[in-house]
Amino acid sequence: MRRALFIVFLLALSFNTFTQEVQWNSFEEAVEKNKNNPKKILIDVYTDWCGWCDKMEENTFNHPEIAKYINKHFYPVRFDAESSEEVTFRGKTFKKEGDKKRSPHQLAVALLQGKMSYPSVAYLNEDNQLITAVPGYYEAKDMEVLLKFFVEEAYKDQKFDDFQDGYQHSLVE
Repeated sequence: MRRALFIVFLLALSFNTFTQEVQWNSFEEAVEKNKNNPKKILIDVYTDWCGWCDKMEENTFNHPEIAKYINKHFYPVRFDAESSEEVTFRGKTFKKEGDKKRSPHQLAVALLQGKMSYPSVAYLNEDNQLITAVPGYYEAKDMEVLLKFFVEEAYKDQKFDDFQDGYQHSLVE
């Protein structure tokens, strides 16, 4: 019996060693970490009622290679667009607008530039300035292209469609 439990323990340990999960931060944690070790910030803007948000969390962000890449190159944040928690950023306090269940949070409105679509992923540069927000559900292979577009800073001098046309997948097949 002990031997069987030991084998189960070793299998569980080895499985956890090879799985990779996104190491989510709060918005404030990501901004704070960015002070000492600058990276871009990736913000998954979601709601708890959004089925596509759940699917993207499950299929895209939980893909081991995507998770590993995100953890290496970004400070990842999962932000509930309808959260009632206050967030202070650059001396301004952002909070939920209104008192209805589906009222948006002011930070979500700012990140998505008023285009409230879920899921959306907002990308901030190393100076915590919004690069852009990308709405919609993306499979892991499509998310790979987006991530590389921002990490390689191709967005500075190239249209995404041009970048995507010449892209060769290296993380997801």
